[in-house]
Amino acid sequence: MNQKLEDILNLALETPQEIREQTETLNVGFDGESRTWELIVKYHGSLERLAGLGVKVEYLIAGYAILTVPEGLVDMVADVEEIEYVEKPKRYFYAVSAPADGSCLPRATLQEPFLTGRGVLIAVLDSGIAYERKDFRKENGDTRIRFLWDQTLMPGEAGAPPEGFSMGVEFDQERINRALRETGEGERYALVPSRDVNGHGTAVAGIAAGSAILEQAYKGVSPEAELLVVKLGAPNELGFPRTTEIMRGVTYALRKAILLGMPLVINLSFGNSYGAHDGSSLMERFLDNAAEIGRTVICVGSGNEGSSRGHVSGNVEQETAVELAVGAYETALNIQLWKHYSDRYRIRLRSPGGREQELPEVVEAGKYTLQMEQTRILVYMGEPTPYAVAQEIYLDMIPLAGPYINSGIWTILIEPVKVVTGQYYLYLPSSAIRNESTGFYRAAPQVTLTIPSTAAKVITVGAYDSTYDTYADFSGRGYVDRRRTIGVVTAGLTKPDLAAPGVGILAPDIYGGYTPFTGTSFAAPIVSGSAALLMEWGIVRGNDAFLYGEKVKAYLRSGARPVRGEAEYPNDRVGFGALCLADSLPV
Repeated sequence: MNQKLEDILNLALETPQEIREQTETLNVGFDGESRTWELIVKYHGSLERLAGLGVKVEYLIAGYAILTVPEGLVDMVADVEEIEYVEKPKRYFYAVSAPADGSCLPRATLQEPFLTGRGVLIAVLDSGIAYERKDFRKENGDTRIRFLWDQTLMPGEAGAPPEGFSMGVEFDQERINRALRETGEGERYALVPSRDVNGHGTAVAGIAAGSAILEQAYKGVSPEAELLVVKLGAPNELGFPRTTEIMRGVTYALRKAILLGMPLVINLSFGNSYGAHDGSSLMERFLDNAAEIGRTVICVGSGNEGSSRGHVSGNVEQETAVELAVGAYETALNIQLWKHYSDRYRIRLRSPGGREQELPEVVEAGKYTLQMEQTRILVYMGEPTPYAVAQEIYLDMIPLAGPYINSGIWTILIEPVKVVTGQYYLYLPSSAIRNESTGFYRAAPQVTLTIPSTAAKVITVGAYDSTYDTYADFSGRGYVDRRRTIGVVTAGLTKPDLAAPGVGILAPDIYGGYTPFTGTSFAAPIVSGSAALLMEWGIVRGNDAFLYGEKVKAYLRSGARPVRGEAEYPNDRVGFGALCLADSLPV
């Protein structure tokens, strides 16, 4: 194994392509046509010499880059002195399951100080935007979108990518306005051929910054903020965005905000369950660095895994049996077990038919393969890395014969050998790609927030039901002011930071109407829009030139109000409470 590579990348490189393609995660980042890997690296110095190896380098921010590497050269590239650590991309999933007066917005927007978000840039990195809607236009009909980067379009006749990038097509405000002046849909989309076929991004943008349209009695939180939109994805690829595309989008937004001289709010309404959930991945560290560049705030939804049965944790004092129900027609399933490196366990796996196999000693790092009934199990025993103290045991279950793995009750037996803490954490993939009946028995709702909402410097947003003023049980839960049981020390860190309405949120759809949406995806833009209002009051109006970053988080926490049924604050469900913008203003 190469210790500069993360565990899942080591496993992917040691697994033949035809087997990787059967899994949900191992082949993400590999291009079978060009036989290249897209990789995320942390580096120092210069990477210019990689060009001589046929490696394409895209520089991001703060010592991060994306490399496109011929498959046979990954280990050689990792051995380059300037490369510190390497990860493969992961897929992120939208957190889908009208901003309410409960968020105290009218007291700050319909009376003094009459905040609208003017002068602030809100970046929506998502599935795109229905740019033709009135919700994203000024009173004169011009667009409020400063730039639209569609990563899924091929450069060429449609246009060129942004400076510093090689994928997608960038459309500026002038070109979007030209398109809006066209009366025919065909002519409009000939000029700006970007569509939101999903509708998620349009809804998110509308909640954060929809224009005040009197005839429809709808407006977003910051109706006069300007928008920067990134449609995430890659040409010729369907499905969910990858970490590399998100990191490109964040870098792009930061560069544009600095160029325009505007304070910036970045909204991220998606996440992934892969990782130690402790801030140690390159994506989490990247966002922490990004949040410290310029006058920036990053808001991330906590995800919808709170009640999805995708997580279980506990302490091993004697042999512990963790039962996992695998539903019918599951084509693949991976399981992560995270533990302290100082603990040693004997781990056995029992199939639905009662067959048992013991995993290799945890101290022996590397890849192993098991076969149980009609299921092949790829096992990777990880080690601590220069960026993380936690140890991962990764299992990927794929069909041995036929299209599905064995359904029924799988049991993971954990027996203590040497116990220092005795703690373990198990995670399944996001519920968005799992069979609904697949999940742990006796699942734990704690620490179910998705990555990257686990990054320390972002504002992590949970969801509550504003109709009943109660916590929404799907909302990913975090931790409060303590040392995390695995991974980095997070004493004093609370996640989520606060909650916003996330059930039945009215928002623009891609069909010309307004539809209620549910999920932390739609709670996050309420906070993003509110952050923009605070930054307008502070930076744009000259009341506080330093109202950005952690200071915005502190003000939003301070103004948060209680939620029914929550006795202590902060807590792992709603953090410091429910968003109350008016009480967050320091006036």
